[in-house]
Amino acid sequence: MHLSLRAARASLRSAHRDLVFGRAITQFMRSPTKAVLGSHGVVGDLIYGWGNEGWSAQHEYLAACVERALGTNGAILECGSGLSTVLLAIVARERGLLLWSLEHVPVWAERVQDCLVQRRIEGVRIHVAPLRLYGDFEWYAAPLADMPRQFTLVVCDGPPEATRGGRYGLLPVMKDRLSDDCLVLLDDASRPSEQAIVQRWAEEAQCLVSLHGDAKPYFEVRFDSH
Repeated sequence: MHLSLRAARASLRSAHRDLVFGRAITQFMRSPTKAVLGSHGVVGDLIYGWGNEGWSAQHEYLAACVERALGTNGAILECGSGLSTVLLAIVARERGLLLWSLEHVPVWAERVQDCLVQRRIEGVRIHVAPLRLYGDFEWYAAPLADMPRQFTLVVCDGPPEATRGGRYGLLPVMKDRLSDDCLVLLDDASRPSEQAIVQRWAEEAQCLVSLHGDAKPYFEVRFDSH
């Protein structure tokens, strides 16, 4: 009896999440700018409806990703897929931009792809890229031959912290594909691992680093090849 009750509650909660997400994504598709610059209602509903609050990028970071995507004029690279992929894909389609998302967990990539197909959102390449060893660090096995020559915006929310080297590999692996003045949004700035990564990047390349966000800080890293 208790199991049946719990199952019924879980089913109702899932149905409610789907309803909330459907309404929120419709609002977002009508106007991404209003959705992120207005109240946190739409973004909060998207996070709740997506149903992965523990891992989904939170309000400030998601809003920053969308705002920066609305302002960039080149290809976008995303490291790690999820709710942000859906929102960035909508913006990329609206603005005629390319979006590439690297994901090392096939099941997660499939969930994101299913959401995009269900809502007929095109223009994003989700590449299932296993993590591989590059000397002293691991990072995605990026299909460089197939990727755009230059990315102007990078949303960096992966790979996981437990990965050898964490998210450091973005710079050494992709440095020739980062445009002049490329902007990287690096999530989880409160973690010592991310702080160490930013410091290491600054030692190896010319960049400007700024800290943003109150509830869940993130870094903005502006690379300069000159």
